[in-house]
Amino acid sequence: MQESRRHRTYDRQFKEEAIRLVTEGGRTVSDVAHSLGIHENLLHTWKRKHKEDPSGSFPGKGHLKPEEEELKRLQKENANLREDKEILKKALAIFSKHPK
Repeated sequence: MQESRRHRTYDRQFKEEAIRLVTEGGRTVSDVAHSLGIHENLLHTWKRKHKEDPSGSFPGKGHLKPEEEELKRLQKENANLREDKEILKKALAIFSKHPK
């Protein structure tokens, strides 16, 4: 029988503390991961992400980095403008068929 694995989530504080234990505590990734009950690869991933972007590495569930939020907002605005443009094209076609 296969045991189902539950996907655990860890908050930003937990991840940063785990990284701090490795970088400042002088402990190995293996040792820290084992003591926290997480897989070494997970801790390596957190460490890499934190090194790439210390302030925005763990935005939280459902949150985006500021650049990603701006991109999403601009994409939505672009879609709205395209829709407005199509409506205006259709209106122009209707009014150009029926001269006064």
